[in-house]
Amino acid sequence: MKKILSVILMVVILIGVCISLTACDEPSAPTGSKADRQKTKAVADSLAQSQPTPTDISFSLERFNLIRRAYWVNGQREKAASVICRVDRPLGYIVLFTESGSVVNRFVVDGKVSSLNSYLTADSDYYEIATGSSSTYRNNWLADVDGSYGENDSGIFFFTPDGKYIEWTGTYLYSDIPFEVENPVVTWKES
Repeated sequence: MKKILSVILMVVILIGVCISLTACDEPSAPTGSKADRQKTKAVADSLAQSQPTPTDISFSLERFNLIRRAYWVNGQREKAASVICRVDRPLGYIVLFTESGSVVNRFVVDGKVSSLNSYLTADSDYYEIATGSSSTYRNNWLADVDGSYGENDSGIFFFTPDGKYIEWTGTYLYSDIPFEVENPVVTWKES
């Protein structure tokens, strides 16, 4: 019995030595796409350091538009019109097109064009959950400011200088300089 215990003890010691020797090995350098990902992350980190994200923006035209829109689409147009903007709003110019390229309309934009899928608050408690983790998470979807859930159409919205609200889900051309676009010629091929 002592002989068996001695043999088991020796095996355990040898396994421990092997594990500790293996743990001391230097990890091999990544290759292929893993190496490319690491290099890309290093370049992005370097660029973020040399060109940091501005932290001195004290007023957001995007949030201004979202606040105005929240009031506007919920029937509180007087509140939408009375939201204070603390910066000079630029004027922009937009042309809306049909799928075939015809001009639907042209507008002057007060401030900026905003995405219908921009929000004032987060829509979820979690965005990334580690796969293969022993922990499980339940994503809690959060309501928008009007108490609704879900997502908006993919598109844009903007206000005109006279306070009109426009939504568009099609193709558009936008600039901060005035321009004219004639109705383009629509062409087609017969099948």
